[in-house]
Amino acid sequence: MPADDGERKKGREGENGGGASASPSESPSASPSGKSAMAPVTGFERELGRRLDIVQSYRGWTADFPGALEKSVADGNRYLLLTWAGADTRKIVQGEYDELIQRRARAVKQLGQPIFLRWSRDMDTAAAKKRVHSPQDFVAAWKHLRQVFEQEQVHNVAWVWCPTARGFGGADAGAFYPGDDHVDWICADAQPGSDFDYRDLSESLKLFMQWARDRPKPIMVAEFGVPVSYGERRAEWLREASKTLQDPQVKAVVYFNSDERARNARDRRRAFAVTGDKHALSALRELATTPYFNPRNLPVTSGG
Repeated sequence: MPADDGERKKGREGENGGGASASPSESPSASPSGKSAMAPVTGFERELGRRLDIVQSYRGWTADFPGALEKSVADGNRYLLLTWAGADTRKIVQGEYDELIQRRARAVKQLGQPIFLRWSRDMDTAAAKKRVHSPQDFVAAWKHLRQVFEQEQVHNVAWVWCPTARGFGGADAGAFYPGDDHVDWICADAQPGSDFDYRDLSESLKLFMQWARDRPKPIMVAEFGVPVSYGERRAEWLREASKTLQDPQVKAVVYFNSDERARNARDRRRAFAVTGDKHALSALRELATTPYFNPRNLPVTSGG
């Protein structure tokens, strides 16, 4: 389950179950120190009643990293999921960004700890078309990026390929898949969509899960959430989501605890934060503390 625009948290792979996590609805990325950057993380952990497995951080294509939060996570007992924005795929393949990629690769290597790298998420959307160009261009750019990391001898990265779950419906998100040899984790972002009055997570994920069955890869559901517009049914939705996500192939889940996608204060269909909603928060806590989503048996506390 993730935080908001700056940094978020995530679930982690387990032997028999899937790791779960969530994030605060504020962005700690602007914090000047690792200690203050982690404050929203630890605050949300208290609400959930357990430590999170993975902390996710969001960085733009040209943004420097690691920052205070990433360093703090790498030095601690959580895992880092670095979500790195994409760029023009054709320019990447032509080598125009090689120096930048090399710097980022060296920075990741210097962290000295295994991390998840989720590059150019939601590449299948219309909003990404201008820089992605085509599935073929995306695949070529993905392979080029990996090649540069390999040349820099970066061995502490698990590559997470992550389109939208919706893209397996009308669009062909699978066409953007670089192939089993070039991907470590397969992933999907799976908000229900603002055009539904109510929709279970199982419906949002159905076509993606069918596609994923043919791939020998662990699944990460990176960014799912229940809209505020579902009202009193939010807790019910989360309990049903917990059942859906307890799938042997699902090894990490991320709750999108943020309202950042809402167009305005009255846009309840794109607001997903459970903070302040005691019934939804309780249901999310039930999910996060379920043994399947806590494979390392992290201590569960009373929360609050």
